[in-house]
Amino acid sequence: MKETAEIVENMQEEILDEVEELTTDIEETAKELDSLEEELPKEVKKLKKHDEAKLLVEKAKKIVQEAEEQMDACKLLLADDLKAYEEAKQQLKEGGMDASEALLAQLGYVLDEEGEEEEEITLFEPVEEVEPIALRDVSSGRFTGLLFSLVGGAVTLGGLVYYAASKLNLSLDLTKVPSSETLQSIFGWYGTQIGRTDDAMNGGLVVGAAVLVVMALIYLVRVSLKGKKNLHLAAKQLEEAEIYTTHKGNCKEEMDKVDAHIHDAIDTLKTYQVLFNEQKGKLERILFLEGQEEEPQYHEKSLNEMKETQELLDAIKTFLGLPLSEEGKLSGKSTLFLHRAKSRMQRMIERFY
Repeated sequence: MKETAEIVENMQEEILDEVEELTTDIEETAKELDSLEEELPKEVKKLKKHDEAKLLVEKAKKIVQEAEEQMDACKLLLADDLKAYEEAKQQLKEGGMDASEALLAQLGYVLDEEGEEEEEITLFEPVEEVEPIALRDVSSGRFTGLLFSLVGGAVTLGGLVYYAASKLNLSLDLTKVPSSETLQSIFGWYGTQIGRTDDAMNGGLVVGAAVLVVMALIYLVRVSLKGKKNLHLAAKQLEEAEIYTTHKGNCKEEMDKVDAHIHDAIDTLKTYQVLFNEQKGKLERILFLEGQEEEPQYHEKSLNEMKETQELLDAIKTFLGLPLSEEGKLSGKSTLFLHRAKSRMQRMIERFY
């Protein structure tokens, strides 16, 4: 019987230790979240911890979704612009550039560039994508709290029964449910403790109340602790979501710069197409009037037209041979050589007037 009493006392001590440990965890978690709660909006502070966590998770999901949608829209727009850029390049080649280059070769005005082939380049190299962020929903902890409270209640009831049995010197079989007579004696003993001798009814109420108090305490501790942990998790996820969207925003800014650069390049290619069309006519005139002899002697103005055409070709072909971006960012070389091509184009235009 002494061994049974020791087991009961050990069970009671373990229950008290668990409750004390849970209470300590709540206090520590509360201290960690004090600074966080001060930063929360007023309307959020008025909510329960679980509701606060749900609100923060929804906010995190919303900002991530908006960032993803903006990024996807930007990618679609950029894809359309790249397609338009390729079309402008093809129109430039077919609309005068290739013909002008061929005419220069017929006129004998060829630089030492034999064997040079146009290399295939990647126009736009997207930045390395960050892994999609996985946001977790939060649970209230009520279900697990109920399970824990049921287990705690059962342990408490068993402990109280065996404790009273030890006081009454009753021998209990752990493999069987105590008989009704035994339970009457046990509950009667608890009735005696409140001044009602052998009052099993009131003693049973005392035991039931004690079990319910332990169950309620475990349930409330579990739900409260879970709520605070949920709030901590939700706040951390919101911070990660903001970092993620900031990275996405930076990528979008770089893609917007490339997009503006492409539009500028397309306008420049269209102007070059007009210039090459005009130069093609001049070169055809020179070839027809001055290039029929075996060793033609070209007029100074004709040589100047050839030189101007070659400079236009050099400027625009150098630009076309460069990628528009490097590591997901606007290429500095592409920006520089587009500026040079535009400057050369502008000098040619000014010469006409």
